[in-house]
Amino acid sequence: MNPQRRPYSEDTVSTIEHWINGTATAAGSTRTAPVHDPATGREQAQVLLAEASDVDTAVAAAAKAFESWGNSSLSQRTKVMFAFRELLVRHEDELARIISAEHGKVIEDARGEIVRGREVVEYACGIADALKGSFSDQVSRDVDVHDFRQPLGVVAGITPFNFPIMVPLWMHPIAIATGNTFVLKPSERDPSASNFVARLYAEAGLPDGVFNVVHGDKTAVDAILDHPDIAAVSFVGSTPIAKYVHERGTAAGKRVQALGGAKNHAVVLPDADLEFAADHLTAAAFGSAGQRCMAISVGVAVGAAGDELVEILERKAREVKVGPGTDPASDMGPVVTEAARERVEHSVARGAEQGAKVVVDGRGLRVEGHEEGFFVGPSLLDGVTPEMDAYRDEIFGPVLAIVRAETLDEAIAVINANPYGNGTAVFTASGEAARKFQREVKVGMIGVNVPIPVPMSYYSFGGWKDSLIGDSPIHGPAGVRFYTRAKVVTTRWPHTEAAFNFPTSS
Repeated sequence: MNPQRRPYSEDTVSTIEHWINGTATAAGSTRTAPVHDPATGREQAQVLLAEASDVDTAVAAAAKAFESWGNSSLSQRTKVMFAFRELLVRHEDELARIISAEHGKVIEDARGEIVRGREVVEYACGIADALKGSFSDQVSRDVDVHDFRQPLGVVAGITPFNFPIMVPLWMHPIAIATGNTFVLKPSERDPSASNFVARLYAEAGLPDGVFNVVHGDKTAVDAILDHPDIAAVSFVGSTPIAKYVHERGTAAGKRVQALGGAKNHAVVLPDADLEFAADHLTAAAFGSAGQRCMAISVGVAVGAAGDELVEILERKAREVKVGPGTDPASDMGPVVTEAARERVEHSVARGAEQGAKVVVDGRGLRVEGHEEGFFVGPSLLDGVTPEMDAYRDEIFGPVLAIVRAETLDEAIAVINANPYGNGTAVFTASGEAARKFQREVKVGMIGVNVPIPVPMSYYSFGGWKDSLIGDSPIHGPAGVRFYTRAKVVTTRWPHTEAAFNFPTSS
């Protein structure tokens, strides 16, 4: 299975095309953007950037496909989903390597992303149960009421670079299984995984035009948001762009699912197992080079836990092996671009300028044999306060900031004062403290001794405050509701007498 990639050589760079109506195509695109290997800094491909007319072409294909797919049976849809799920399993290794080559994350992290995305496909395999309506008999004399849900039509997804397979899989399996057709605009930084998925869908028996991929930049995004034949848009990305997508999409009459940024805190109480907590904070802060919307970027050390926790975290941060994602010895790969590396290094420098103690400094890291790669090491900052940029900014890199608090109440107050409310965690041996924490924090997803509390596919994913613009979480029951609309039918069948005369005579 070739996702439109040829082996790299110094005199050839492959071009990644769109996938429209069941085939790879350049459509009318003439602009391109480079796709880099973050481990080497080398341009390995170019991706076409769609014009508005290319979005029109994809939407027209999806609208035509909806005429039949929207009326397809649940059996047909789930048959495709079961086949698609098996193909994801069969091609997991190849897909993980594609992700690693363009994103930079280590192979095992890429595998984990595929598995979490595949769980949503498994939920979609059981979509018949989620679409069951209700029936009320004899609500009035000889009157019954029932309801059912129908697909919206053509829907679209705009997804970020950090999970090029998982986040789109949070969207399109449910949209397609509920009878919609889909246009995906993935990140132009790591586009190949989406084309690979399109080919898997085709192999699974999905009809042409039901799933389309349009690569691009803001031109494509705006064309999607403005298109009159797109009924709904799902978005995951930064909060400023989420607000833009929500405002522009809703102004165009669309449903909009817009998930924004995060600043996730993990509170560590003195009664916690500090080795256990530090292990999980290290993985949650530095895994995927910190490029996760659910990454722990702030550790809140409560009371006597502080000094010992920082000491253990320092040791563990220094043990993290940074290298290319394809090296089995690597714990953490590079960040996605040179600009991302510069942003992370600037954030560490700014933290030091504002009074934080740089316990572990990841700046200036060079990996032997990959000197031009976009590598930055784990950084640990202690004594961070909510006024500092290192606390306020969503760094989106391998930086863990430690804030000190005297009590659990103070730690909760720190979290609740933050404008984001995506995920949070508490490490404690106290059920009482855990219960207080989970009831009082103003955050949508909470872990108790679990650092990254991403819910399973049969629950819905979504934060509070500036982490979710609007009120539509993603996947699970909320995803089914988002991609469908309900009809409620009230029926009466009056009794009629049989007659032997011609109807016109009575």
